[in-house]
Amino acid sequence: MNQIPRLNFAHLPTPIEELPRLSDHLAGPRILVKRDDQTGLAFGGNKTRKLEFLVAEAREQGAKTLISGGAMQSNHCRQTAAAAARYGFECMLVLTGDLPEKPSANLLLDELFGAKIVNVTDRKDRDHILQETFDHAVAEGKKPYLVPYGGSSPTGALGYAFAMEELMQQNVPADWIVFGTSSGGTHAGLVLGQRVFGYQGRVLGISIDESEEWLKSHVSKLASDASEMLAERIQFTPTDVLATAEYCKAGYGVLTDAEREAVTLFAKYEGLLLDPVYTGRAAAGMIGLIRKGFFKKDETVLFWHTGGGPALFADKYANRI
Repeated sequence: MNQIPRLNFAHLPTPIEELPRLSDHLAGPRILVKRDDQTGLAFGGNKTRKLEFLVAEAREQGAKTLISGGAMQSNHCRQTAAAAARYGFECMLVLTGDLPEKPSANLLLDELFGAKIVNVTDRKDRDHILQETFDHAVAEGKKPYLVPYGGSSPTGALGYAFAMEELMQQNVPADWIVFGTSSGGTHAGLVLGQRVFGYQGRVLGISIDESEEWLKSHVSKLASDASEMLAERIQFTPTDVLATAEYCKAGYGVLTDAEREAVTLFAKYEGLLLDPVYTGRAAAGMIGLIRKGFFKKDETVLFWHTGGGPALFADKYANRI
């Protein structure tokens, strides 16, 4: 296996905990949780694993500025800004949505970490403004490195390929891994890690905002491209990717009764906090599948907690949980 530049700042391995009271309440399979909300960087989250590889790549390329984009309350951007601060990079974030008069939650943390915010009100303008921001930074001699949305590049996906190795080393058998999927990097890494490190269970992504068709196509390509960085290319196909878009019909960041219930149940029965956008929706999907009898009662389901807790304190969700 090839040696790949990596920084080691995540708190690893993250623990695996049993959720017995939630399992009993749902009268379904045994439920475990993998606590990637405890990866340590700026309140933790799944992007920390990706940034270990992405920031190392930026340093290898001699970059001086990290540029990325996302929604106004992006967990990815919060962790990117924190990594930039820790390793002495400038940081520029292209954030989509209405810029509030008073920042809260992730946006507040972005500013605290010293990131420069470029506001985009219409999402359709986001990509070209991100590219313009990058081009201007090049012209100004800032030596930028473009961190992709969600850290979802072949380099970023390696974070979750090695997370699967970590899970195997923890020797906690699980028939299913369930998690939220959107930009596809976490999903692709787990699919790659499943093949490389021999995980025998099934890996199911609950879509946050993308169609099942897009996820299967995008994740399989991303996993294939990431495999080349490790060794010889593995050609994944859409049939290698399990995903459901059944639970994202309300749209990105739209809080429904399903997300509210999931956040409440995890808090009430296990003292565990989810966020309203990602883990709340992923957990709502898992709960929905349990109630449909999708999982067998003698199976073990591992819910991979990808973080996002600061979003609970965003003004957008105040008094709505």
